[in-house]
Amino acid sequence: MPEGHVEEPRNFAPKEPVKLDPPKDDPITVEELAKCNGTDPSKPTLVAIKGTVFDVTSSSSYNSETGPYRVFAGKDASRALGMSSVKPEDVSDKWEDLPDKEKKVLDDWMTFFSKRYNIVGRVVK
Repeated sequence: MPEGHVEEPRNFAPKEPVKLDPPKDDPITVEELAKCNGTDPSKPTLVAIKGTVFDVTSSSSYNSETGPYRVFAGKDASRALGMSSVKPEDVSDKWEDLPDKEKKVLDDWMTFFSKRYNIVGRVVK
């Protein structure tokens, strides 16, 4: 995989079944989301996609030290996920202007996350 590129999800079903809690619609501010970036073990690690906030604490991929996707932790990663990018400058909640192909990739990531991680809220500004 090239540097700065994330592999698009191909298989949406997790290898092991995941028991998810019912989705929550709790409001989470951008500031609160930013504090949940994997650096404080007393807080969950959160990633947002299109404003929907997922608790990814169970995955080492978002670990603040070594996780390959740590750049997404504590942020809305919509744009970067749609672009299949792990570059910090691509991490943004601005995804509406992406080409249709990248919007489809973003939708695939939303499905992927929805099958693996609890939805804990939505980003409010």
